[in-house]
Amino acid sequence: MELCFSDLQACTVRPDTPLVIVDVDEVLARFMHGFGTFIGRHGFELRFDRYALFQNIYRPGETEHLDLIAGRVLFNDFFRDGADDLPPAEGAADALADLSTRADVVILTNAPEHGRQSRARWLKTHGFDYPLVINTGPKGPSAAHLAERTASPAVFVDDLLPQLDSVAESAPWVNRFQMVADERLRPLAPGAPERHTRIDQWPDLKTAIERKLFP
Repeated sequence: MELCFSDLQACTVRPDTPLVIVDVDEVLARFMHGFGTFIGRHGFELRFDRYALFQNIYRPGETEHLDLIAGRVLFNDFFRDGADDLPPAEGAADALADLSTRADVVILTNAPEHGRQSRARWLKTHGFDYPLVINTGPKGPSAAHLAERTASPAVFVDDLLPQLDSVAESAPWVNRFQMVADERLRPLAPGAPERHTRIDQWPDLKTAIERKLFP
């Protein structure tokens, strides 16, 4: 199976075509669901106390979350051994497939470099066969680098408010949408609806994206 890798320089964005830049975790994939299953096999449990990752990992029966170093080890192990098991967000593949007939789609995700193969494999398996950019840190500069290549409208979709704010700072002309796939996380996710439109269902999100890209 040929995997779809790309970096910012190699990623193709047509200059006259609308652009969709989309995150993976809690946008295309229900990351917390899959990660919770993975750490459960290692004797830990995931609680939904806050919109965070490492601070929600506990040993059963304990009231203090796992220390951050141990949480990071589990996270890295997940991308080696468990990242293929993420359930996809409902409706995401169909929505992007339709949008991709009229727009370029680029997947911009923060993931450890050792998880590149498993991330690309998961995306291809679940119908997200689009150029993949592995990012580190704030996504604003990368999103700007992509969106500057087209004269057509662009949108950016992510679950994390800091990433949406980063894109607003680096590429304010890009339309921004916040999306949280896991219903257990939705009430916990910080948002800023005055800056970034929040839509948590892919059919509704697709309609909103179409309004921005194809006015």
